[in-house]
Amino acid sequence: MKLQLDSKIGRIATEHPLATRVFSRHGIDFCCGGGKPLGEVCEQRGLDAQAVLAEIEKEVASPTAEVIRWDEAPLGDLIDHILANYHKPLYEELPRLEEMAQKVARVHGDKRPDALPELASICTGLKAELEQHMAKEEQILFPMIRQGQGAMAGGPISVMEHEHDNAGKALHRLRELTEGYTVPEEACNTWRALWHGLAALEQSLHEHIHLENNILFPRALGAQ
Repeated sequence: MKLQLDSKIGRIATEHPLATRVFSRHGIDFCCGGGKPLGEVCEQRGLDAQAVLAEIEKEVASPTAEVIRWDEAPLGDLIDHILANYHKPLYEELPRLEEMAQKVARVHGDKRPDALPELASICTGLKAELEQHMAKEEQILFPMIRQGQGAMAGGPISVMEHEHDNAGKALHRLRELTEGYTVPEEACNTWRALWHGLAALEQSLHEHIHLENNILFPRALGAQ
């Protein structure tokens, strides 16, 4: 695949996994927004599209480690990767982030009344939704795919994609409320840890949802 401004970012992330480093660097959603061309996304975000393209070309031209092409790996291996590297950490990280968000809103809510209470509410909702979402994948969808029944899983996959969109909207709002995860000068250690944790959550969820939306689900359905 030749990298061009009209290349869709989801396909770029699939065929050139190291490109996701550049997308994360610039806050580009390559999971739920994976169907949009690179040039269009850069224009919407006020980014220099040619400069971003050059960053991607530099990143993929000099890989620092072996890169796994998940679009070519067995589906069972991809599911195992998602479970070990995304589901399992989320079960531990989501309660930690929720607890910190509630504490920061309770202690410092008067300093940022326009942001902290809403942020805490979003964290609580996102935790509940993602835990239910992962359980449905683990108990229903992933076993179907492992058993070779992915072509019949259009219904469950449609539900998962809709829930991914909801998670993407929540992440977008968290980025707005934190002003791009810029730590305020008055922030205490918990506040700082929360901002850093939410930034890491955004990057991890973008990678997680990309692997499912742009690779696992289409392959399971037989689309590629």
